[in-house]
Amino acid sequence: MSRSRFALSEEVPAVPDEVRTFYTDLANMKLVHPLVVAVDCLVDRQDAQGRHRDYRVRDRIPFGPLALAVTYRATVLIAPGGVVHTEARQFPKVRLRGTVAFAASGAGTTVTETVDIDAPRLLTAFTAAQAEKAHAAMLAAIRRHFEESRT
Repeated sequence: MSRSRFALSEEVPAVPDEVRTFYTDLANMKLVHPLVVAVDCLVDRQDAQGRHRDYRVRDRIPFGPLALAVTYRATVLIAPGGVVHTEARQFPKVRLRGTVAFAASGAGTTVTETVDIDAPRLLTAFTAAQAEKAHAAMLAAIRRHFEESRT
C-alpha cells in the first residue's frame, strides 16, 4: 500500500451553507464531477457526530482509449461545526478520505478540500492523478453552477 495527498481550493459566489448543502448531496455530483455517472443514496441519518449519508456511486474512469466502470460506496459526514468528512472505498483496496471546509470570504465561500489516498502501490500515482484532476474540475464546476444561478 502507498499514500498520496492533495489539497485544492475554489472561490464560490454563494454563502457557505448553500455551497455545503450542494456539495454534500452527492446526487449533485452527476452535474459537476467529470467521472460520476450515477448516485444512489442508501442511508441518511443524524446523530451526535452530525449528518451521515451513505451512497452507491458509479464512475467512468478514463484509462487510455477505454473507460473503466467502477461502482463503490461513499460516505459523507457533515459535522456539527460545518466541516465535511468524506470517504470512498473502491476496488481494489483504494480508499479516498477527504476533509472539506467552507469559509466565508469576500466573494462568497472559499471551499478547501484535502484528500488522502491509500491504494496499492501500483495504482497510487494513477489514482491520485485522476482524483486530483477530477476534483479540480468538480470545484470549478461548482463555482460555475453558482455563477450561472446568480445571473
